[in-house]
Amino acid sequence: MSTAANYSESQAGLSYGAQEIKELIRINTRKAFVRVMLLLLLIALYTFVGPIISEWIFPSPKVVRVRLAKISLDALPPPQSQTEEAPPPPPPQNVPSGPAARAGTPVPVPDAELAPDVKDFANTDEINRASAVGGSGEDDGSWADNIGQPVAIKEREVEPNPEDFVAVEEEPKYDDIALQRRVQYPDVARRAGIEGMVLVGALIGKNGAIEKIQVFESDHESLDKAAVQAVRETTFTPAKQNGQPVRVWARIPIRFRLR
Repeated sequence: MSTAANYSESQAGLSYGAQEIKELIRINTRKAFVRVMLLLLLIALYTFVGPIISEWIFPSPKVVRVRLAKISLDALPPPQSQTEEAPPPPPPQNVPSGPAARAGTPVPVPDAELAPDVKDFANTDEINRASAVGGSGEDDGSWADNIGQPVAIKEREVEPNPEDFVAVEEEPKYDDIALQRRVQYPDVARRAGIEGMVLVGALIGKNGAIEKIQVFESDHESLDKAAVQAVRETTFTPAKQNGQPVRVWARIPIRFRLR
């Protein structure tokens, strides 16, 4: 009787231990499944969301492409006809009169720079009767004959505005392949892995020489100096309008790429 009771209790203990182990296995299996799903979810989020966050934090440099506009000769207005004008009549011969002194404000200059034919400035008594260039005769108390004559002023050619569009028959020409070969990649930009484009503006004179140069657009300032130097060493053919060379701004794109 005692032996049977002990056997029954032993079987009951074994049965209870098996149920507990099964319950632990089920709980651990559920935890493992949840952990695996969380891990897969994190991997999926990193795969799809990671590039978006990286692009937002570290945006890629923008490359600006500029295309030079071509102007058709048909759209240009016809040139104005130039008619020959009769030569002006010779100026009348005036009898020299008035003070020989000239009107104006004296400006001190070294004696070595004085021209021998420059007249003295008029004093307070002569200023009302003197002209800007001075009379050429004896002072008889009357007004100078050339007091009403305008003084010739040499006008300077207006420099083109870089922002203004100028229609020309022929754009400034240069060797683009040779220009790109002259570009020296900056060491700082090379080590940093910087690429991009610099748009350099150059004012090309009538003789093809560069009169002014500046940077219009740039993807990175470390590339500007090398781009400007390469353009300075380039030979240009001037632009032409009506068969004549004209001053015009040229836009030269310089590209920097790491091979």
